Amino acid sequence: MRKIYILLYILTTSVTFSQTDGRIYDIIKAVSAERIQADVTQLVNFGTRHTLSDTVSQTRGIGAARRWIKSEFEKTSASCNGCLDVFYQKDLVKKGENERIVHDVWVVNVVAMQRGTKYPNRFIIMSGDIDSRVSDPANFTSDSPGANDNASGMAGTLEAARVLSKYQFENSIIYVGLSGEEQGLFGGKGLAAYAKDKGWEIIGILNNDMIGNITGVDGIISNVDFRIFSEPVPPTETEKERMARRFYGGEVDGISRQLARYVHKTTKTYMPEMNPMMIYRLDRFGRGGHHRPFNDAGFPGIRIMEAHENYTQQHQDIRMEDGVEYGDKLEHVNFDYAKKLTAVNAINLASIAWSPPAPKEVRIGGIVAPSAKFEWSKVDGAVGYKIYWRDTTSPTWDNSRYVGDVTQFTLDGIVIDNFFFGIAAVGANGHESPVVFPNAILR
Repeated sequence: MRKIYILLYILTTSVTFSQTDGRIYDIIKAVSAERIQADVTQLVNFGTRHTLSDTVSQTRGIGAARRWIKSEFEKTSASCNGCLDVFYQKDLVKKGENERIVHDVWVVNVVAMQRGTKYPNRFIIMSGDIDSRVSDPANFTSDSPGANDNASGMAGTLEAARVLSKYQFENSIIYVGLSGEEQGLFGGKGLAAYAKDKGWEIIGILNNDMIGNITGVDGIISNVDFRIFSEPVPPTETEKERMARRFYGGEVDGISRQLARYVHKTTKTYMPEMNPMMIYRLDRFGRGGHHRPFNDAGFPGIRIMEAHENYTQQHQDIRMEDGVEYGDKLEHVNFDYAKKLTAVNAINLASIAWSPPAPKEVRIGGIVAPSAKFEWSKVDGAVGYKIYWRDTTSPTWDNSRYVGDVTQFTLDGIVIDNFFFGIAAVGANGHESPVVFPNAILR
């Protein structure tokens, strides 16, 4: 792919950087559909990966699957001189915690941590789910290949670790296989609580759940469309914050929504052939995914997945019925598409991990004035800042202005009433933090 570099000369700081980073194109190229196919095949060959399935066998059940996943992360770490800290994180879930937990079980996540060089306690996370299920969620013995749901997401996470382990980043990256998703999101709950206990600063989680199907039950076939699910505002917001939104806006500008916009922007910049669809919803209608426990804990989190689902291949006993073949089998996974969505994850992990932290405080003013005024907290590692704005009905940040290494700025001629605004920190390499929606008022 041709690399086009547009050099920006910033008079206020004398900083020059590219609008695009050539390393991102290298990351896209390095993702392998063949390795993803091999990983999905191996996961399917464990027969079932149900959370309550066999943990002793070396060839069948979730125990064998998670040991293999850990060994793959360890191989990746060995190839980068031990750059990954690989470990299990687990919690005991008792029988009866919900109707899907029919006996006590250790819910075990497999974590691979790539520590950042400058901000080792700031983490961007990519997750896939280890477990699978058939029609009855309590059936932990029948074959449940779970090829797309969710061996595809787990394989993508393993592959992203292989590719990104070749680089160093200022922020830390976590690649994780989460268990217990089909039984009640227990793996995500456990890791979110673990992160809180350890004092991790979570930049965000990119939850990948089903990234391999291109043929929808609606008859649409597409290998470029994918969905980004994000909730509008955190469930942890205070009553004061809720009341402020009535007067100042921000109903669709929570931290998870900004993470979704970041993924949309990065994808359109480096993979313009893809069609990221911003879905203004926590997850599919009435359903949930493993980003939700992180949202519940106050962390940004989104779900990345295929746009066109086939429900005959999800949560189904393997069977033929009325001429329709049911079951989540290997032949239904499109590995070139899974490669593309893995690359979407990898470039966003890298862009965020190479970026400075976002400003913690952004103040806005300009009531009854022909201008919008901003002040923000200075960020260590930022060479400058960018002001974003958009129409109040637009799903994405459509306008921006780089304003240099300052902590206050006035946009003359921009009426504050007509737009929404945000601030991003910019690093010397050109990578930006997620946008921060104003969280205080300038008096």
